[in-house]
Amino acid sequence: MEHPEFWQIEEDCFARGFAVVCGADEAGAGPLAGRVYAGAVILPRGWDAPYLNDSKKVTEKRRAVLYEKITREAVAWSVAWADEKEIDEINILNARMLAMERAIQGLSLWPDLALIDGNRNTGIAVPNQTVVKGDSKSASIAAASILAKVARDRYMMEMAERYPQYAFEKHKGYPTKLHYERLRQYGPCPIHRQSFLKKL
Repeated sequence: MEHPEFWQIEEDCFARGFAVVCGADEAGAGPLAGRVYAGAVILPRGWDAPYLNDSKKVTEKRRAVLYEKITREAVAWSVAWADEKEIDEINILNARMLAMERAIQGLSLWPDLALIDGNRNTGIAVPNQTVVKGDSKSASIAAASILAKVARDRYMMEMAERYPQYAFEKHKGYPTKLHYERLRQYGPCPIHRQSFLKKL
């Protein structure tokens, strides 16, 4: 196995009697536009793949390959989101948790334990354990981070076609110089997070 240390957290959970363990992570907390996405994944025990890591440390091409492999070989997987209106209404921290809860609820197999990336577990209904920087420590969380990131990027490519003036295909909604320039030029569109635009 290429990353035996990636299974240490899961193995500890199995040893404590949790037979079905899922990882959950989100992508897109920082952008000024679009949904925040989350993935939840239950992997076969010991599953590994080249380049599996925190999605931010994996190239776009490798993420796409990993996405196909994870969705093909996982015991169960799910992708969910919270949209920009929900983000504005309940704030991004709560929207992140909501997206992760929806992803976990969307799994075809109910987990005994969910490993949640980060240090917050507000609103997660299943028994869970938070793992700080979990996407670089746990195979299940890393896989969930890949699903969330790829799904969100694909969604933002669709939004780039719908709202071409913002060049979403280049920055995926993140607060780049180009994005701010286009915002100043055109004003916000329906998928912008109003609560994130106070600096304009």
